[in-house]
Amino acid sequence: MDKELTFKAVFLGMLMAVVLGAANAYLGMKAGLTVAATFPAAVVAMAALRPFGGTILEENIARTAGSVGEALVAGAIFTIPAFVIAGAWEELHYWESTLIMLIGGTLGVLFIIILRRTLVVESDLPFPESVAAAEIHKAGQGGQTGAAFVFGGMGLAGVWELLKNANGIHFIADTASRFFHFSRSTIRIAEEEISYRGGLHLAAPAVSPALMGVGFIVGTRVSAVLFAGAVTGWLVLVPLAIFLNPSFGSAVGSDLAGEVWLRQVRPLAVGTMIVAAFYTLYNLRGSLAAGISKAIRKVGASAEGAAVRTETDVSFRKTAGGVGVAALATFLLYYYFARSLGGALLLTVVMVILGFLFSAVAGYLVGLIGSSNSPISGLTLSALLIAAVLMVAVGLTDIKGVAAVLGVAGVICCAAGIAGDMMQDLKVGHILGGTPWRMEVAEIIGVIGASLVLTFPLMALHQVYGIGSAALPAPQAGLMALMASGIVSGQMAWPLVIAGMFLALALILLKAPSPMLIAVGMYLPFESTAAMFAGGLFRLALDALLDRRKASPEERVRAENVGTLLSSGLIAGESLMAVALAFVVLGGDFVPAVAAIRGRFAGITPSYPLGLAIYPVLAYLFVWLPLKKMRETGLSSVRTG
Repeated sequence: MDKELTFKAVFLGMLMAVVLGAANAYLGMKAGLTVAATFPAAVVAMAALRPFGGTILEENIARTAGSVGEALVAGAIFTIPAFVIAGAWEELHYWESTLIMLIGGTLGVLFIIILRRTLVVESDLPFPESVAAAEIHKAGQGGQTGAAFVFGGMGLAGVWELLKNANGIHFIADTASRFFHFSRSTIRIAEEEISYRGGLHLAAPAVSPALMGVGFIVGTRVSAVLFAGAVTGWLVLVPLAIFLNPSFGSAVGSDLAGEVWLRQVRPLAVGTMIVAAFYTLYNLRGSLAAGISKAIRKVGASAEGAAVRTETDVSFRKTAGGVGVAALATFLLYYYFARSLGGALLLTVVMVILGFLFSAVAGYLVGLIGSSNSPISGLTLSALLIAAVLMVAVGLTDIKGVAAVLGVAGVICCAAGIAGDMMQDLKVGHILGGTPWRMEVAEIIGVIGASLVLTFPLMALHQVYGIGSAALPAPQAGLMALMASGIVSGQMAWPLVIAGMFLALALILLKAPSPMLIAVGMYLPFESTAAMFAGGLFRLALDALLDRRKASPEERVRAENVGTLLSSGLIAGESLMAVALAFVVLGGDFVPAVAAIRGRFAGITPSYPLGLAIYPVLAYLFVWLPLKKMRETGLSSVRTG
């Protein structure tokens, strides 16, 4: 039998988990989106293990452990920053954050062990991304990995971020903006003539390869919907709010526009997100019901013995024991937050039940639509609302109750994220002939390793960029914080939130493509969504040229895969450099030499026009290079996203 669960495969997987997790931590809090790590992890695993005689099963183990970081950090950044935004913590706490990720991630793995046979073997789910990842591994056996595209993109974006990050050399300005004043207008209302002024704050797209890479991956349609939200927020609601408040007077300008967006438009966007999240779940009600019913009907399936290697899971007894230990740890954590035995016990019971159900749902949805499209934040919001109502019912309405509710949301979000990722990996292993119990062990090792490390980049990013700021808006965490504090302690800006809810209703009645994406676009800085839209336009140009050249289906997919791998590299390179520079800034507080080096570049005036040079470079990478490579038969022609 080929080698499988080896030290080199697990070590590489843990390394990738930390690196890809740190990159997605920055990207997720900056752009409100994470990018599935399955495909870059598969490519890196093939490139790294091949010189050492790695087998396809070792590559499978390395990819399985490596993709843990992105899934775990997605759950973390949607919830853990909410402790800071809600005021429960002044800074991120290492042990509490680590325990939330460790408990949630471990439970996600254990729940999916119970569900593996039902959803992976016995169901007829298509698992689109699992099939694509398996084909990448198979293509790698023929000599092509695509690693050059990933690492080339990482190098380019890393150098570019060094030149544009305020904590680097900073030759390049990320964006440019200007406020355009309206002429004075007079309107007669209630027998009184009132003089109004206002204006429009315009910002140029961020010169960010990572954000444009996100736009390329998600496609023209999704990036356009996000940008529509930015237009609604920044070019409709902000000017309207300023115009309708004549008392602002001479304060009208860019700073005021930023304050209006932060204090008024973002709470309205939160209201839109709430309705949009439940509307998304409502549209998936058939899939959700099917996933839950299958999980409950066959909960004991993996307890049966399996003599075949490719059908052997971790034993049901060990799995159930692990769930019990994790539940006890959860109870202790919730008691630490709430300081109430009854409240902690109630939340623990709710967490275990909802955690299992939502893990089943997340796994089922991954089989249906892939992990990149799984609505984890909507599932987490549902759990948060239930927990918040229970806290009010038992009388925990102070900041401790808010912290306990966010603790529930954090554990469930991490569990659902890992559950979806693991279900996708187990299906890849099933296709490639991997051993389930070895993959499950690798996943648990990856969760433990990533949990112990990933809090550090989160802490560094917060100290340098500031969670909740324009640099790191963390939209999902902001939603969780507002909901938890608003329900538990009654501090929600209800008129704005309710207005946002009616906006979501209007969008639903108009059959808008995605009210949730529109709300996220309103919540994010204009320059970020504009950059993602620019990436979507590059994708539009590539698609148009493929149509003009009458590319075959295989050539089209091959070209798209080249762009996707390049985008993955750009995202990882820029994000990792931003994380590295955050640690450099922190190191300057302790190492005088580091502070001295940074001081040499303090007087540089960054230039936005210089940053525009990245556009022709990305046009070549996103359009011309894929067109050039689409006829190379060695590259995979199976869609990767």
